[in-house]
Amino acid sequence: MAGVGLRAAARRYLPRRDHGGPRAASSSPSCPGCGPPGPGAHCPGAPRSAPASAPAGGAEPSAHLWARYQDMRRLVHDLLPPEVCSLLNPAAIYANNEISLRDVEVYGFDYDYTLAQYADTLHPEIFSAARDILIEHYKYPEGIRKYDYNPSFAIRGLHYDIQKSLLMKIDAFHYVQLGTAYRGLQPVPDEEVIDLYGGTQHIPLYQMSGFYGKGPSIKQFMDIFSLPEMALLSCVVDHFLGHGLEFDQAHLYKDVTDAIRDVHVKGLMYQWIERDMEKYILRGDETFAVLSRLVAHGKQLFLITNSPFSFVDKGMRHMVGADWRQLFDVVIVQADKPSFFTDRRKYGPGRGDGPRERGLASACRPVCLGWGHPLADGQAFQPTLGLSENLMRRAHCIGTVSPAWKRARSIGRKWLPGPAIGPLCAVLSSSVKEGNLFDFLRLTEWRGPRVLYFGDHLYSDLADLMLRHGWRTGAIIPELEREIRIINTEQYMHSLTWQQALTGLLERMQTYQDAESRQVLATWMKERQELRCITKALFNAQFGSIFRTFHNPTYFSRRLVRFSDLYMASLSCLLNYRVDFTFYPRRTPLQHEAPLWMDQLCTGCMKTPFLGDMAHIR
Repeated sequence: MAGVGLRAAARRYLPRRDHGGPRAASSSPSCPGCGPPGPGAHCPGAPRSAPASAPAGGAEPSAHLWARYQDMRRLVHDLLPPEVCSLLNPAAIYANNEISLRDVEVYGFDYDYTLAQYADTLHPEIFSAARDILIEHYKYPEGIRKYDYNPSFAIRGLHYDIQKSLLMKIDAFHYVQLGTAYRGLQPVPDEEVIDLYGGTQHIPLYQMSGFYGKGPSIKQFMDIFSLPEMALLSCVVDHFLGHGLEFDQAHLYKDVTDAIRDVHVKGLMYQWIERDMEKYILRGDETFAVLSRLVAHGKQLFLITNSPFSFVDKGMRHMVGADWRQLFDVVIVQADKPSFFTDRRKYGPGRGDGPRERGLASACRPVCLGWGHPLADGQAFQPTLGLSENLMRRAHCIGTVSPAWKRARSIGRKWLPGPAIGPLCAVLSSSVKEGNLFDFLRLTEWRGPRVLYFGDHLYSDLADLMLRHGWRTGAIIPELEREIRIINTEQYMHSLTWQQALTGLLERMQTYQDAESRQVLATWMKERQELRCITKALFNAQFGSIFRTFHNPTYFSRRLVRFSDLYMASLSCLLNYRVDFTFYPRRTPLQHEAPLWMDQLCTGCMKTPFLGDMAHIR
């Protein structure tokens, strides 16, 4: 009975056709921006069946095509048992690369959206504050104040063409996904997008954008904090266009990004969170459970974050407790990532031999290097804890390190007469930049694959650590939980499976080129486009999934695979696995390999046309 119910559900989600052709126009909503598809998604594998030979008994080719269509639909329904839905666990960890936690001795963490998960209610606050900054400080039109934050407008990973004021989604091959280009809050027609880029959907990003997604022409929005930035940018452009106001695209973009930056630099966001941590910080007890479990199993922990110490300290006290620092061997705040990971020249308070280089309290606001707290200007530094004994011995052996680490060593000498001292905490003022990862590695000797670092920003947190330093990396992708729940629905599963099967039919039956057959194929192509748009809208009406551009991976998704060994919705997913668990990535077949997985067998078609069908072409 369950199977009957599932097939009934499938009929609700998939447009039905008669044997002789379509019964009626599909009720699927149209997707005005989909446009003609690019190279179709392959349908890699199926149960063995007879090749699509010429119709028997002199039957019309079009009748033969519709017969195969109906056979395929029945096969797809029969291959979808009730338990096919809800196969994926939103709390699972997914592996891009094989990694055994048994080999990991040191765990590192970013803070924002890694140790501390924030509620979505933070985004409207950021949007509204930056909007008001634009109006009150940058003298933007008062009419912008009518815009409120729309949480369903943008998704992470989008690109913004500054000179064209175009927000768009790009796939792993640098092609714009048609139907996902917006200027302001309005979609841009496919024809205009293609015309803007010289008659093609392809964008040569290497000419416009650097490694970290920033360039003179195109910017990629990679972190979760960029969601209100994209929304505000689109609203401001929408206001200017809607009122016929001329504007300079580059200056508008800079003003909006500066206003968003001001919300962070002026500490507004920190104040909101600190005032109501119960409202804004999620899963704090799970963060505590993860850290405590790792320490109980003898793992060493460290924290490297761009956030200030006072903010991190209050958040960690809320989630973990007043003694949270005892869990960590090293804590570094205001690290200025990604430069911290790449710039060997980044020292402490200064780079010269002036007064800033001679001591913490001489020419800049005093900061804490240890477990003390920032002091008032001119006060002497009074640390309460310092380096752990092992790290202290190692620091004495370092010959040439940055001034910041030298201070850690010299200050540490004053503490050494006491018992074992505890970890290092580097707390920096806004005028101090703390060392670099190269000196950090010298001090700790935490190198290579025995280190696993978690962060939410693929570029700032993970890319350099994997590519330059050989650490293992874990990406925190909060959106993953929602996307998996959508993937687990019957509507998504049936729509996608039939879409793949229909793609296989189009690939095999394109050998029929008489007029009626071409009309049938055009009908199938239209249905495929409708299915693609339905599937896209399940995730986000404007831009779809952050992981897919129809059949191709997104640019974001390709970077996720390249820069992370593991990815998960939150750090708490670690609680579902043993500390010696080995993660094995699925061997998904390459395009030239035979399919080995059921999700590829259930499409009911072969990947490539049978040679017999193609013989007449030769």
